[in-house]
Parts: sequence; C-alpha cells; structure tokens
Amino acid sequence: MQKLKFPRTPDQMAFYKTLRQRVNEYFQSEGATRYANTNMVFKTVLMFLLYLVPLSLLLLAPITSAWQVFVLYLIMGLGMAGIGLNVMHDANHGAFSRSKWLNNALGASMNLIGSSAFVWKLQHNVLHHTYTNVEGVDEDIEVPFLFRFSPNQPRYWFHRFQHIYAWFFYGLMTLLRTFLSDYTRLVGYHKQGLIPDKRLYRKEWIKLVVWKSIYYLATLILPLVLLPVSAWVVLLSFFIMHFITGLTLSLIFQTAHVMPTSEFPLPDEEGKMQHAWAVHELITTTNFAPRSRVFSWLIGGLNFQIEHHLFANICHVHYKKLSCVVQETAREFGLPYYCQPTFVHAVVAHMRMLRQLGRA
Repeated sequence: MQKLKFPRTPDQMAFYKTLRQRVNEYFQSEGATRYANTNMVFKTVLMFLLYLVPLSLLLLAPITSAWQVFVLYLIMGLGMAGIGLNVMHDANHGAFSRSKWLNNALGASMNLIGSSAFVWKLQHNVLHHTYTNVEGVDEDIEVPFLFRFSPNQPRYWFHRFQHIYAWFFYGLMTLLRTFLSDYTRLVGYHKQGLIPDKRLYRKEWIKLVVWKSIYYLATLILPLVLLPVSAWVVLLSFFIMHFITGLTLSLIFQTAHVMPTSEFPLPDEEGKMQHAWAVHELITTTNFAPRSRVFSWLIGGLNFQIEHHLFANICHVHYKKLSCVVQETAREFGLPYYCQPTFVHAVVAHMRMLRQLGRA
C-alpha cells in the first residue's frame, strides 16, 4: 500500500483543481457552511431515537409478547442503518461539524451499534477512499474465496452462483463485524503498519473490548435475561435486526463500486497507478437515484457516491447540488460520470455484474 502512487499529470490534476475551485465558489455564493445544517441536526436526533427508544423499551418496559420484541428489534435495525449511513459516516469523515470533538463524539456512535469506529476509519477512510477498487488494498472488494468482486481476483466454480447467494451474505455483514472482523482487522492493521504505535494499539484493544461488551450486554444478554419470552425469540429478533442493517449497508455501498461501468485499476510494477486520484474515483464509482429526495435523505446522500468520494469532508446534505457542478466539470474535461436512474436499476446492474464476474 505504501508503494502505491497516483500520478500528478497536469491535465488530470487540472480537473480536480478546477472542480475544487468551483465547489468553493458555490459555497461562497450560497453563503452556506460545508457542514451540517438544521435538516441534518433533525435527522441525527431522529436516527438516534429510532435506535435508543426501542432499546430502552426492551430493557425497561413491561414487554410480554414475542411480536413486541420482534417489532422493537426491527425498528432498532432501521435505527442502526440510519445512524451508520447518516450520522456516523459524516462524523468520521470530519464532515458533520467544524468541531473535531463533536465529530469524534458522533463518530463514536459506530461503537454504540456494535462496530468499531477506529477500525472503520482505517478500513473506510484510509483504504477504501484512497484506493477504491484496487485489488489487495481496498477491503470493500476483498471477501476471500466467497465472492469475486473484481476481475483481478481468482474465480472458483461456485462464483457462477454468487449473484444468487450474495443477498443472504450481504445481510450478515454487520454480524460479522460485530463478532469477528473488527477484532481480526485490528490485529491485521497493526501487522501492516497502519497502527505503528504500540500504546495506541493496546489502547484501541481495550476500547474495542469495552465497547463490544457494553453492546453485547445491552442488546443481547440483558434481553435474554429480562424478557419473559423464549430465548429463540430474542436471538431471532437480534439476527433480523442485524440482517436488515447489513443488507441495507451492503446494497448501498456495493452498488456504488461493483458495477458494469466500474473499473478495477492495478498499479504497474513500480506501484504507479494509471490515473490521478480524482480521476481514479470517477472511473471506479457510480451514483444512483439522483432525483429521489426521500431516498437520498434516508441513506445519508450516499446515492451521490461520486461527490462523497471527491469531497468526503463535506456534509452529505450538500451533495445533490454539488452533483451538478461535478457532472458539468467532468463532462468539460472529457471524463466519465456514471449514474443509474434509480436504486432498482443500480441493484439490477450490480446483480448483472456479479453474474458476469462469476462466469467470465
């Protein structure tokens, strides 16, 4: 990873320089902040309520029936996805507020929903956003053996069915993070040199164990002990909660990068990439459903993935308006700007890409 270099050719660098200048002019002309607005604050409160109110009722209210347990966990699943897509994501990119403290505090909400904010920032901010779709570095396309997300990965006979079984395993994503991959990634990042400070590594291990223990206790162990329902009801409801969250998050992120239009660039023998970083992001990323205001509001503006990758430090509430600037500038420089008209179109195209990768 440390050997990979993006070229800084004048023609490709001119695109990003021009784009940044136009984005700056947009905010100046609008007199708007790059960070959260009133709409974003309202949404943040709503997403936390969707998660914390059902959890409080599970632990404190006189719940007596299985369907009540199931409904409350179901709402918590929507709240988990809402926090992950809308609040934690912006905050951990430093896009929620000018205040570093507030960004860190809201970014830590990742720990409240069962994952590690520290591990996520290394995986997502550092690896995925810098080396999108680069085999061996971007862990979002690295699911060894089970999936073939890139034409540069080995193909096994069962990959011809991956477009069928993908949906079930997508639903397991947050469960795996909660119980397995956060631990293994923390160890792996230390070995890779991404966490060179041993004291920081030990500190993050302690935080990981403490946060995970609190999460296991509040969302699983105490409900199993306190609720007057069968254990299988709680376990199934907990599973459904995570399945909803995992499937939602997987579909949002995978339909942005594993698509028929996506490229999967590889470095040359000297570790040099073919395109400058901003151009690399354009050729590996796809938007979808640009006209759906409600859908965009619910998923944290991540249907505008191109804008997010180019300007991750800008709050997602501005992406829709910025998309016009980005699209126009890309067209002016003869660069692609991929976009699917609806989310359904994006999911179908992603499924087609999985099928193609499984058979090619």
